[in-house]
Amino acid sequence: MIHGRSGKRVYCREYMKTEWIRFLAATAFLTRLPVPEACPLSKQLEGVARYFPLVGLVVGVIGALTTWVAGLILPFSLAVLLGMMATILVTGAFHEDGFSDACDGFGGGWDREQILTIMKDSRIGSYGAIGITLLLLTKWNALRDVSEGALLFVIIAAHAVSRFAAVVLVFAMDYVREEGKSKAFVTMSAGDLVMAGVFGLMPCLLWPRLETALALLWVMVVTFLSARYFLRRLGGYTGDCLGATQQMTELAFYVGFLAQWNFG
Repeated sequence: MIHGRSGKRVYCREYMKTEWIRFLAATAFLTRLPVPEACPLSKQLEGVARYFPLVGLVVGVIGALTTWVAGLILPFSLAVLLGMMATILVTGAFHEDGFSDACDGFGGGWDREQILTIMKDSRIGSYGAIGITLLLLTKWNALRDVSEGALLFVIIAAHAVSRFAAVVLVFAMDYVREEGKSKAFVTMSAGDLVMAGVFGLMPCLLWPRLETALALLWVMVVTFLSARYFLRRLGGYTGDCLGATQQMTELAFYVGFLAQWNFG
């Protein structure tokens, strides 16, 4: 049996190793970024959702850096578009796909079972195509009008906060598909939620102003309304609902921040 400082060091090493593997599992789940093949990712789903906002922060940094570098040699509007493309490539359009599936399901389904069946179909329908097109166009137009001094912060913060909004649904609601309930990340502890909140809201400290608070308010409203809608139509959430929530709250942050600037 290990006692004293030596035991504490061993415990800390094991704890850090476990948390690092959980972060890698979250990265592998949400993005196409390479992770070490030797990591036992399949065994670390429990507690992995706490790192979703941190992965979002990484995605946001990639998008912000791409926008900044492109902006050095290209027109501002094109740089914004390339930054958006970078985040889509990094995630493999994971969340955008969920949003379009949710549009198809809720747009074309009349009851719970029909909605779930449509969302499971990999083909995109009219509602999904129209929805994702309008979403991306609105994102681009919103980011184009954010001041250049605040743009990089807005991109990073929106990606982190929006992943936290999706995590809130995981904590507060039930997963409705029977075949996916074996995944450990569909259940979360209060500690997981707190840690996710720290990662999700941490970038907002970079711009501690009224416009950030109002952008977060928009995110809260969209999260609440989305949760109520999913509960009324499905009685819970699916993975597509989480993707849709991430996309809608990311856009809500952009629009909320921009609305404050225009109001000011």
